[in-house]
Amino acid sequence: METNKILSADVLDIIFDGRNKAYGAYDLRKTYNKRMTTALIATAAILLLVFLGSLLANNLGKNRKNVEMVVNDVQLEDIKKQEQPEPPPPPPPPKPEPPKVEMAKFTPPKIVKDEEVKEDEKPPEVEKLEDTKIGTINQEGLKDEGIVAPPASDEGKGVVEAPKKVEEDWDKTFTKVEIESEYPGGASAWQRYLNKSLRYPQEAIDQEIQGTVVVQFIVDKEGNVSDVEAVSGPKELHDEAVRVIKKSGKWTPAVQNGRQVKSYKKQPITFRLESE
Repeated sequence: METNKILSADVLDIIFDGRNKAYGAYDLRKTYNKRMTTALIATAAILLLVFLGSLLANNLGKNRKNVEMVVNDVQLEDIKKQEQPEPPPPPPPPKPEPPKVEMAKFTPPKIVKDEEVKEDEKPPEVEKLEDTKIGTINQEGLKDEGIVAPPASDEGKGVVEAPKKVEEDWDKTFTKVEIESEYPGGASAWQRYLNKSLRYPQEAIDQEIQGTVVVQFIVDKEGNVSDVEAVSGPKELHDEAVRVIKKSGKWTPAVQNGRQVKSYKKQPITFRLESE
């Protein structure tokens, strides 16, 4: 390389002066900075596209589904259990046979000759009659010691004691009543209360869980609610259904024979999701 060109020449030109530049090493080193810049720009562009695509997908997913909660109240029908026929009462035990009392047949006096008197018609000796009853037949049995034999038959005239009336326990918790307890104001008031107070659990919304939860509880004579528990339905919805019943205040008590009584109540609560 000429001396006047050394100061203005590139370092690669000085190194490869007089060498075979077409071999490849010269071109690789000459285009190194350009290739690195291109690679960095391409990598940044790919990362930016991935980020923008993820952000756009999330926005589209949120706008795609608009969840609306609809609460319907379902009335359970009373299932009447088939009444089983009562078994016939057992037969009464046989009455014990009354004790037999020794009896001697009374023979009316009749004057006849001694040889005409039959052996079975002879009157008993007086000593034997001291502890023996006089009757119409001869009978062996217990000595007469003041035993009063019952009549042979009372011809159905015995005294029958009237059955005692069983008093109802009005303080117990009834499972069946004539008029069930209900929310004050009836079904329409209960529906308004649910629409105002029921909150659909977020976990159930995310998993798209819906269904009917049956809650059992006790309503006492004053309408107070206690022993609240969910007995059926999706478990993710149990806590919210129990909370709504506990916050519902006083109910109208059940009625049995004209009296307000303490009773069990089963209330269904329906959770339903609707997509626009």
